[in-house]
Amino acid sequence: MESDRIQSVILYGPPGVGKTTLAHIIASTTSSRFVKLSGVESNVAEMRQALSDAIHHLRHQGKQTILFIDEIHRFNKSQQDVLLPDIEAGHIRFIGATTHNPFFFVNAPLVSRSQIFELFPLSQESIVQILNRAVADRVNGLGYLKINIHADALDHLAQTSDGDARRAMNALEIAALSTLPGPDGFRHISLQVAEESIQKKAIVYDADGDNHYDTISAYIKSMRGGDVDAALYWLAKMIVAGEDPRFITRRMLICAAEDVGLADPMALVLAQAAHHTAEIIGWPEARIPIAEATIYITAAPKSNSAMVAIDEAIHHVRHNASQPVPTHLKDGHYKGATQLGHGAGYLYPHNYPNHFVPQDYLGLNIQFYKPGSEGKEPKHAERLNAWRQQIISLRAKK
Repeated sequence: MESDRIQSVILYGPPGVGKTTLAHIIASTTSSRFVKLSGVESNVAEMRQALSDAIHHLRHQGKQTILFIDEIHRFNKSQQDVLLPDIEAGHIRFIGATTHNPFFFVNAPLVSRSQIFELFPLSQESIVQILNRAVADRVNGLGYLKINIHADALDHLAQTSDGDARRAMNALEIAALSTLPGPDGFRHISLQVAEESIQKKAIVYDADGDNHYDTISAYIKSMRGGDVDAALYWLAKMIVAGEDPRFITRRMLICAAEDVGLADPMALVLAQAAHHTAEIIGWPEARIPIAEATIYITAAPKSNSAMVAIDEAIHHVRHNASQPVPTHLKDGHYKGATQLGHGAGYLYPHNYPNHFVPQDYLGLNIQFYKPGSEGKEPKHAERLNAWRQQIISLRAKK
């Protein structure tokens, strides 16, 4: 910035963390013209006009233009493409701001020509500092109102704004303007006034963006990792943010099958019950069966052997010659099947001791399923391995 060599930049982060402010600072530091457009309100005609003006100022006045586009992700791909020739030619310095991951919502050519800076929610201490500046500043802030804000009120505004300075400032302004001066001429903002001004904590959570997927990812990984308190926290965040309960339970079903699996098959049953119940009753009651299933899945022994087994089998089928169905396993119930020999020689397991009889079901010695060591799986492993050895011995005799 100080050397005036800044090129295209995309600022990515949640609302109220200073993306627009930073763009203004860059423009003033580099002494460039600053033109702001909005992905929500602007159109291609306005963009083309801004680009034309930038070329005019560069050629006739030698003045660089910073074109700042807020909510750049709101422009579709073809609208974003309009910028590329002028960025390439150096006619503008482009700064984009977005709350959505630019690697998904901004054109790849535009991303490749820009430096990506991720901004994070502001700390509580930073919000308090910003609010104190606003209270003291008589020109750009609220200092002309003579405000005395209590420390606990400051902390409450900072905490409940969830890292969003704009939300904290708006609440402070409401508190200041709605509070009458006292006998000493000061407007005293207490904790009660602060609570009434901000009303409810803002949950940073976009239904179609990063927070949506990052939170569900944290939820699943917490269940997989056995941290029940973390799993319940991420679940609570989704509930408070108004997430669709079916989105949560669909992912829960996957976790029960993939991560608990055969170590405790009841996990999948309970997840299915929670999913069905949530569809019927919705929020807020759905929080109870979903929490119940969350706790059960988190506490259950873990095994991904079923997923590994089917993935190995699919890989084998895709990359090896297909195995023909052995004749004795073919359907023998239709007319003419006997003449073809289909089903001949098949041994019905229920007619034998322990409901098992060794026979060849594949014609190939291969092991896809490798049992885990947790929960109920060792019992399955003991039985299946004994049967497997008898089947392999039978094949060896052929």
